Amino acid sequence: MHSAVLLIEFGSIILGLGLLGRFAARFRLSPIPLYLLAGLAFGEGGLLPLGASEEFVSIGAEIGVILLLLMLGLEYTAGDLVTNLKAHYPSGLVDGALNALPGAAAALLLGWGPVAAVVLAGVTWISSSGVIAKVLGDLGRVGNRETPVILSVLVLEDLAMAVYLPIVTALVAGAGLLSGSLTLAIALGAAGLVLFVAVRYGRVISRFVSSDDPEKLLLVVLGLTILVAGVAQQLQVSAAVGAFLVGIALSGEVAEGAHTLLSPLRDLFAAVFFVFFGLHTDPASIPPVLLPALALALVTAATKIATGYWAARRAGISRKGRWRTGGALVARGEFSIVIAGLAVSAGIEPSLGPLATAYVLILVILGPLTARYTEPLATRLTARRESPTTTESGSRVAEASVGRDGA
Repeated sequence: MHSAVLLIEFGSIILGLGLLGRFAARFRLSPIPLYLLAGLAFGEGGLLPLGASEEFVSIGAEIGVILLLLMLGLEYTAGDLVTNLKAHYPSGLVDGALNALPGAAAALLLGWGPVAAVVLAGVTWISSSGVIAKVLGDLGRVGNRETPVILSVLVLEDLAMAVYLPIVTALVAGAGLLSGSLTLAIALGAAGLVLFVAVRYGRVISRFVSSDDPEKLLLVVLGLTILVAGVAQQLQVSAAVGAFLVGIALSGEVAEGAHTLLSPLRDLFAAVFFVFFGLHTDPASIPPVLLPALALALVTAATKIATGYWAARRAGISRKGRWRTGGALVARGEFSIVIAGLAVSAGIEPSLGPLATAYVLILVILGPLTARYTEPLATRLTARRESPTTTESGSRVAEASVGRDGA
């Protein structure tokens, strides 16, 4: 009887997610806010709390995080990462400073303490690669000159995750200075080792994993990823970091084939992850943090626009392209929820989860709008400011012309 209820509940969840995804696609929206709302509706304090499938959904959510990070790693080769790091690291530093500090400051002002400050800094710092990639495709900007700048900022954020996640994991687990330093050293050592091996022996690894049979390729890559993620977690390093490093190590045809095969699985389990996060957030806890979430969303939307503008100007992009770059980077999504989920699971500040949920909901809706309208709005405002000066100088030229004619 229990298994039948589990199948009914889990089947209903998957079916509901599919219908929500189709609804979002029809209106060219990200489905993430709808998935979060679905979790809120059927979680603690929701309309119809789930019971039998909660443990299964929890495991699916963990797999979702692993696949999200693996797929990000597959997007980049180790050589690309090194090149981007060398060329665009100033933009990454500006990005971190402008967008992490507001989150840390907000947590301290709310009296949540230093650990919550580090967590909320990550929530406000990391943009949503998935949402941004979809928006760029929908707007037809993939070939624009500013798009490599956007991707460089996202790559640097992904690299920073490999360092940041172990720190957060150690902090939320209550590890001491020595234990936390050891965890970070292991993570940095592993990241450096994987990058070195990927650059030096990437072809050998890819040849070992490669297979003409899609079934075998899927099983080997998925099994290797989950195994490495489990070992990383056993060493008190985030499982997500382990998955990210596996993605970086794979390259060429193997990466392309694995990306194609794993994309549907990632979409499935990532959706389950967002639902799981919503399930563990009481809807009644969101209204008290809605105003702080809105204020933080507006501030960090402005700082992301400033980040993109600065990075694009540094790359020699035109003014319109700078505004498009800034507007495209506003959306937060999967990684903000992943980071907040670490704190929620560890029992850190109860209000952090609801605030992160409200914050992501706001910016995942606002992000596509800023990507579309920041540049035309900024151009219009700039034209209005310059028009009086232009009119005045035009009048002076006309007067001078009349004077010369009269002379």
